Amino acid sequence: MSVLKSSELRDMSPEEREKKLHEMRDELMHERGVSAMGGSPADPGRTRVLRRSIARILTIQKEEHQ
Repeated sequence: MSVLKSSELRDMSPEEREKKLHEMRDELMHERGVSAMGGSPADPGRTRVLRRSIARILTIQKEEHQ
């Protein structure tokens, strides 16, 4: 999974963004679970990328609802 740009997110339908948000939150939960169990994540920077992408989606959703 690559970094999602704001322009790509804005081109998606609200349903697609909601689905992507759900997938990313599940993946973030998995990454945090691996770290909590004492394991080393395959990609240490992945957690940060996921958090930022989730924030981008939420920001765009809030902008559209105003």
